[in-house]
Amino acid sequence: MLPVGTPPVFRRSTPAARRAAAGALVSTLIGTLLALGPTTPAGAAETLLSQGRTATASSTEGASFAASAAVDGNLTGTRWASQWNDNQWFQVDLGQSAAVSRIVLTWEAAYGKAYDIQLSDNGTDWRTVRSVTAGDGGTDDLTVSGTGRYVRLQGITRGTGYGYSLWEFQVYGGGDTVPQLPGGGDLGPNVHVIDPSTPNIQGQLDAVFQQQESAQFGNGRHAFLFKPGTYNNLNAQIGFYTQIAGLGLKPDDTLINGDITVDAGWFNGNATQNFWRSAENLAVNPVNGTDRWAVSQASSFRRMHVKGGLNLAPNGYGWASGGYIADSKIDGQVGNYSQQQWYTRDSSIGGWSNSVWNQVFSGTVGAPATGFPEPRYTTLNNTPVSREKPFLYLDGNEYKVFAPALRTNARGTTWESGTPQGRSIPLSNFYVVKPGTSAATINQAVNQGLHLLFTPGVYHVDQTIQINRADTIVLGLGLATIIPDNGVTAMRVGDVDGVRLAGFLIDAGPVNSTTLLEVGPQNASADHTANPTTVQDVYIRIGGAGAGKATTSMVVNNDDTIVDHTWVWRADHGEGVGWETNRADYGVRVNGDDVLATGLFVEHFNKYDVEWYGERGRTIFFQNEKAYDAPNQAAIQNGATKGYAAYRVDDSVNTHEGWGLGSYCYYNVDPTIRQDHGFKAPVKPGVKFHSLLTVSLGGNGQFNHVINDTGAPTEGTATVPSTVVSFP
Repeated sequence: MLPVGTPPVFRRSTPAARRAAAGALVSTLIGTLLALGPTTPAGAAETLLSQGRTATASSTEGASFAASAAVDGNLTGTRWASQWNDNQWFQVDLGQSAAVSRIVLTWEAAYGKAYDIQLSDNGTDWRTVRSVTAGDGGTDDLTVSGTGRYVRLQGITRGTGYGYSLWEFQVYGGGDTVPQLPGGGDLGPNVHVIDPSTPNIQGQLDAVFQQQESAQFGNGRHAFLFKPGTYNNLNAQIGFYTQIAGLGLKPDDTLINGDITVDAGWFNGNATQNFWRSAENLAVNPVNGTDRWAVSQASSFRRMHVKGGLNLAPNGYGWASGGYIADSKIDGQVGNYSQQQWYTRDSSIGGWSNSVWNQVFSGTVGAPATGFPEPRYTTLNNTPVSREKPFLYLDGNEYKVFAPALRTNARGTTWESGTPQGRSIPLSNFYVVKPGTSAATINQAVNQGLHLLFTPGVYHVDQTIQINRADTIVLGLGLATIIPDNGVTAMRVGDVDGVRLAGFLIDAGPVNSTTLLEVGPQNASADHTANPTTVQDVYIRIGGAGAGKATTSMVVNNDDTIVDHTWVWRADHGEGVGWETNRADYGVRVNGDDVLATGLFVEHFNKYDVEWYGERGRTIFFQNEKAYDAPNQAAIQNGATKGYAAYRVDDSVNTHEGWGLGSYCYYNVDPTIRQDHGFKAPVKPGVKFHSLLTVSLGGNGQFNHVINDTGAPTEGTATVPSTVVSFP
């Protein structure tokens, strides 16, 4: 450090010609500085922030030269030393975000000639705040300006033939350490908390429905949360970006004597665009004995108890395009009617009415037996691995989030037979995110040790949200929507245990993002079998609300990840839609091993919708439409192959299995386009598929085969699927 009154400038001292002499010279200098005691520039209120903090490095010269030695305060006896090559780094975690004003590097004889000083909020995304290009050893005292939790020396060029070696790396702040963020708090104006004494409940429901019924690409976001109790004579009509949920620990804690309704009057009885809504954790006793839930993609029906039947078709039995039920009990019959595909997981039903193209069940009591291709049922007795979505509830008067436990070979609901298994986390352990919150603040909250609860709204982020702490929960209410600005990745998860992402939408921005969601870093390798990452009711959209672009929407690198109900959609209608306008080549890419997808909806990408590179991957239910707007055959030509498969397993993969997968084509710009196949996979004993179909919608384009060169071509305009019962 410098004597009192000396300006904090970059100072270089001349290194000795020989290594031993340099060490002696530095020791003498350090002894002098120690005698002076810790000092700061005149007028500054700096604090030494780094001493005793956690330090890491790219390498060490040996066990005696650990990174921790450079922040232990022992200026004469211990040091960090790297291996003898360039591009080494050293970093220190300050424990929380702080304003950094000065860095002091006390070099041993092996010094850095060129290096950067960098700051980061998360230990992954770095910004350079000072560059040194002509360092000559000794002590470098650098003035910097910035805020971050992590401080890094990024070596570029060594000054000697040895490595980089520091007696001490000291980080000083100006005394204005970023204050701790509070946990808990109110849930914001778009969360409507209801109890049985709330006046005019029906009026509140109707007012929001009037706003949201046809607001397919609007900015409104709402959550209705019903406290435990009984509610009579309600018809909760659920529109776009609206969530209705109970605040009990079990669905039967909150009973609605009435209906929770989704219909398609706004779209002339066509339910194929009833997206982005949810019903969760409620019991409903329908007025006429049957509730109506006529939805398509990105609409979840979770943890529900219907004390009667459930009709999945719109009034008049118009078109409907597919949906999802989990952890629910329907006492009566589920009327599938016009639903093209549907997936029901870990539930209990009183019966199922019919099949259209592929109705898929796993772990569902009362499900019909497999009959594919006719009747078109695909049924697994159990779900191999599952863990239900976290949810907000009231424990007395205290808000908590319940995180259900992992189950293997699951069958039936988690809540019918007693107290659900899992853990409860007080809302005070969550940072309640509200519209206008910056990505830096969100990252600070995670770094501080808080979980995230996104309240209903639209969030622009100018840097990646980093989830690098094990067991972090990121839970959205009311389809909270995250839009990345300037082409950044919206969210990235570390190679850590037990992260849970649930209940939000990522909407691509106008500047192309290389990725929108990354679950794990490249080359992730940790074993997460006992505590995997889960991605549930997390949806991705490119275009529709405006021009958006992304090269690859979702990348799954972490082993053992469970993707449980997602819709990854390159928009085929709305604003900002066109073959190049909302360009998005790839939907989902899986690099991790032992990844399980339960309820995978991926549609309309310019090239491959799903690519799978990891071993032992499994998919239960897949729904796909190829991009409608391909201008001609040449636009989708894939070398010698006509078109890109909807679901491709890489030739390097030895083990993979899928059940109940369908791909449709509707090339309405050029109906003469032909697609060689919907599915592509290596022919190996460990690669297996069950209940596959392709279908041409009205003859607008055709498939030559279902998978590889197997399966009859689709033909004509009758919209009749071509099926393969098993492959190979």
